[in-house]
Amino acid sequence: MSVDGVIGGTRYRRSGAGAPVVLIHGVGADLEMWEPVAARLAPDHDVLRYDMQGHGGSAKPSGPYRLDDYVDQLRRLADGLGLARFALAGFSMGGLVAQAFALAAPARVERLVLLNTVFDRSPEERAAVEARVREALNGGHAASIAAALERWFTPAFRTRRPEVVEVVRRRMESNDLPSYAAAYGLFAVADRLLAPSVSGIRVPTTVVTGAEDQRSTAAMATALAARLPQGRCLIIPGQRHMTPLEVPELVADVIAGRPAAIEDAAQ
Repeated sequence: MSVDGVIGGTRYRRSGAGAPVVLIHGVGADLEMWEPVAARLAPDHDVLRYDMQGHGGSAKPSGPYRLDDYVDQLRRLADGLGLARFALAGFSMGGLVAQAFALAAPARVERLVLLNTVFDRSPEERAAVEARVREALNGGHAASIAAALERWFTPAFRTRRPEVVEVVRRRMESNDLPSYAAAYGLFAVADRLLAPSVSGIRVPTTVVTGAEDQRSTAAMATALAARLPQGRCLIIPGQRHMTPLEVPELVADVIAGRPAAIEDAAQ
């Protein structure tokens, strides 16, 4: 059973019972992307998902957006729901928000999982992201979605589960473009803002990406984990970007801290 609600302009969904865990989605997505993972966590966890500012059913203020906006959003939501301390998992841009929250409120984070999250992009990589923002605002949004889906999902999964890919496509197509661009603009620079500070994240942290992720690369994940005092890295063979949808069982095991399953996946 799950409960949907809105607190302070933030749409959320809460399900399950047990140790609390908070899940943060990526840019252009919403809390629905976590459904397969949340279903596997709920038997043993109090699972909280929410729509980031500018996404889904949450408030969409005018940009530009700042990392502090997203940290404050999560703090207000956790306070409103009485969550003092929790495990925190963030996917893609959500991983950047999770890092910023762990730095701002370290006593509230039990452990951290960073899924398919960029780290310290090169100027050329950052410029490519900024170009995609301009393209989306100048009438190229539909074309950018098609290209993104090609990058995000493995060919085998697109063939086997086209209905899942279609849900993501519809979600991307329905985004409010000014809010999406504001969030994407932050996504383009947030890893640079965080890079000098990540060594201050002192909670146990697992950094995960797909071996074939073209943007949140294995090299980035390895470098980020090496900068964290309690960091470890897991590169998933044969996977691209959308690990919560393609391998939800493994992602749930990582978030739950089930070491045997994690070690098996790394073989």
